[in-house]
Amino acid sequence: MKLSLFTAFFLSLSIGMASAQNHKIPVIKASALSVNIKDDNDPVRQNAWTIVPAEKLDVYNTSAKKVTFFTDKESISFKIDPKVGEYNFIILVNGKDTARTQIKYDAKAPSRRPIAYLDTLRKAEKYNYKDNREVPKFSYQSMEDPNLVKIRKDLKLDSIAGKGNELSKVFNLLHWVHNLVRHDGSSNNPSLQNAIDLIKVCREENRGVNCRMLATILNECYLSLGIASRHITCMPKETKFDDCHVINMVYSKDLKKWIWIDPTFDAYVMDEKGALLGVQEVRERLIKGQPLVLNADANWNRSTLQTKEYYLQYYMAKNLYRLQTPLNSEYNFETSKAGKTVTYVELLPLDGIVQSPQKSEFTGKNSGVRFVNYKTNNPDLFWTKPE
Repeated sequence: MKLSLFTAFFLSLSIGMASAQNHKIPVIKASALSVNIKDDNDPVRQNAWTIVPAEKLDVYNTSAKKVTFFTDKESISFKIDPKVGEYNFIILVNGKDTARTQIKYDAKAPSRRPIAYLDTLRKAEKYNYKDNREVPKFSYQSMEDPNLVKIRKDLKLDSIAGKGNELSKVFNLLHWVHNLVRHDGSSNNPSLQNAIDLIKVCREENRGVNCRMLATILNECYLSLGIASRHITCMPKETKFDDCHVINMVYSKDLKKWIWIDPTFDAYVMDEKGALLGVQEVRERLIKGQPLVLNADANWNRSTLQTKEYYLQYYMAKNLYRLQTPLNSEYNFETSKAGKTVTYVELLPLDGIVQSPQKSEFTGKNSGVRFVNYKTNNPDLFWTKPE
């Protein structure tokens, strides 16, 4: 039977519309830009993905057979068939910004399984304790510095820290900062990076800050009470990466050792007997497979409890490969100002890439800040106790 031109056109259009409806791209909602991801039966990875609506198509490459994306509003799962290969969906941010997203199967995609990161970390076990290349002495600003005095008074830290012993003050301040300031890993850093101004901008703009800014706030709070502390950037093996983590290393005079303090996750780490551990001890125990205990109330933004398996054996196993810390622990350390010099020290394992130059420096074109970085393979120089 012959069809009229109009009838044929209408039939073709109807079939096309029906086909489009049958292949409708799923949509999930979000109000925050950070996304958690679960591959296969592995632990959920917090803040594993950042939504970028400006991208024409944002692709997540994976070798997993099942992938779930969790926004702060909804979730979506796909069982991955290598023969199909690509799975498209849309993340609608705040009801207006559309982010086209694709999960793409790639058999050669790097494994995100916990065992892969632990294996990489185990290969990085060796340091050189005889490395005596120059590393300047670390310093800690006096609690009598006018800026730290202002922080202590304006934020009423004596009251918040309480009248207990040293460790009770350390933990009271940790919990207070964690509960006061929301973590937002995709947020831009404010221009003024000190405790008072960071807390102020979060209140005024109803926003959060990333882990580095949280550690900055807590670091200055500790210094203002005479507690030696540094923030420490924990990084993966790769020199180019899209995720690292920043925590605090706090020196306990009572215990005569550094201890692990993480304001993002309200976390600290112990051995099987309940003894508090420092970053180096946690790293060594992960490598050797020795017991580690994460505090039971460790959490993200007071909503998602953390597990030892995710937080230590996966997330931090990835990020304990290389470590970097400021040479001078002080107020406003990373606020940019032309002519300012900021110095860092990086601890590298012997199999770490880019071992040289041992000392490097450059000046930021826009900021005018001079950056100096020292590298060492000697943990004793990196973890030296405060004088």
